[in-house]
Amino acid sequence: MIKRTKFIVFKSMLIMALLFPAMPGEVSAESKSDKGIELIELFQSAFIDIAEKVKPAVVNISPTTSGPPASRPNKPRGGPREAPPGSGSGVIFNKTGYIITNNHVVGGAAVVEVRLSDKRKFKGTVIGKDPDTDLALVKIEADHDLPFVKLGDSSKVKVGQWAIAVGNPFGLDRTVTVGVISALGRENVNLSRYEDFIQTDASINPGNSGGPLFNIRGEVIGINTAIINFAQGIGFAIPSNMAQSVTTQLRDKGRVSRGWLGVGIQPLTTELAQKFGVKEESGVLINEVFDGDPASVGGIQPGDIILSVNGKVVDTPNTLARVIAGYTPGDKIKINVLRDGKNEKLTILLVERKDDTVTASIPRETKRFLGLSVGDITDELSLQYSLKEGDQGAIITNVDENSVSEQEGLKIGDLIKEVNRQKIASAKDFNKVMKETKETETILMRVTREGRAFFIVLKPSAGE
Repeated sequence: MIKRTKFIVFKSMLIMALLFPAMPGEVSAESKSDKGIELIELFQSAFIDIAEKVKPAVVNISPTTSGPPASRPNKPRGGPREAPPGSGSGVIFNKTGYIITNNHVVGGAAVVEVRLSDKRKFKGTVIGKDPDTDLALVKIEADHDLPFVKLGDSSKVKVGQWAIAVGNPFGLDRTVTVGVISALGRENVNLSRYEDFIQTDASINPGNSGGPLFNIRGEVIGINTAIINFAQGIGFAIPSNMAQSVTTQLRDKGRVSRGWLGVGIQPLTTELAQKFGVKEESGVLINEVFDGDPASVGGIQPGDIILSVNGKVVDTPNTLARVIAGYTPGDKIKINVLRDGKNEKLTILLVERKDDTVTASIPRETKRFLGLSVGDITDELSLQYSLKEGDQGAIITNVDENSVSEQEGLKIGDLIKEVNRQKIASAKDFNKVMKETKETETILMRVTREGRAFFIVLKPSAGE
């Protein structure tokens, strides 16, 4: 704690020195010291004022009814850690008593106990929960206006700006910690389905979950949600813009409706990027388009690379899924795709999400291609491998042990749909394309497995 305080004072002195450089002329050592202390006191008074202003709006939340705690999917061992279920913080953002907190704080409760900074206790009704973002909306009733804080615009947050976290870690009410924004747009943290976390080094501990992260103006820029338990100074907050969008829907409808595109997606690996003639991670590869869904109706095709949505660049599957989910059913969006080296602009009318966007699970590294036999689809094979009625392609009937095909992850029953962007309707088509393919030519395949498609790059070599 002493080290952190010294560090903050050092940063304060450095900033003051840059803002108020010494004037020409001689100044006594005592005068310099007095001036320095005055500047530091002026600087720290800003944090004091913010703390006094915002603390009344920060509340302690604990469930009053039994229920299962909300879970988080695919939580990694040793990864980010949250407050114990049923213990956490929240922030009042409306004078009528609306409170934002984490879904995992309220857990399975329909009613929670809300304790204000003046020790008053209220019964809070859980208006709605959204596990996909780990957010929840709680409402308390009072006979007068309640203290509240303003939700800021998280799109304006910059790395390096000051950040102030307020919460109730380990039951220590209204604890204030100060740091900076250390990163933006953190995803793949495995805390929720749609991740776009603000990372901060402002100290966050168990019990801070659901509490606010403020900027220097006292505006909420994030909802603190997790820490990494094996690291120091790495905490995550849900951006305030996401929180505002989600809680508005929870308030108005009691649930969140999200846009649905209807595609299977995968990242552009180095090999795939080379085959498609683009830079790695310069877009998101479409490996499947579901019949009758918006993407199909709007003209998106397997093999298209989505570059942007309404002008927003999308370079990872998570980003695309989050951006699409940010729209509501009935919204029209402009999607820029790369198809056969040419840019195409498509207009898509979204419907309500009915299932997860499919991200293919595929091998990330490729070796050499060999040891593969294919055949035509038969009724028996179709039944055995759960193929759809009318499916076409060349079905893999054998993969040699220790062959490169096995190392690549190809399996018996996989259905080859395309080779080098040429459609494959039968084993004959596959053999014809392969016969015309040079032994050293890199091969791009589109394969389906258990109803899900993915692209894979294979590199044959001469003499094999």
